[in-house]
Amino acid sequence: MENTVYKVVELVGSSPDSIEDAITSAIQRAALSLRHLQWFEVSQIRGRIEKGNVEKYQVTIKVGFAHDLEHE
Repeated sequence: MENTVYKVVELVGSSPDSIEDAITSAIQRAALSLRHLQWFEVSQIRGRIEKGNVEKYQVTIKVGFAHDLEHE
């Protein structure tokens, strides 16, 4: 049985609608260029306030994926 090696990258996603949309946006964009995405961890949640209302959500996440040693 082979051991798996994981790589972790940090991403920042944003959305005017919700924290969940900000996370989804970051993961979907990362999936365009990173293979074997397997998990994420939220490390920061921020937002922008305009005239007393939340204007934008911003989320920093760490995304883990299996490191493919065959294609280096």
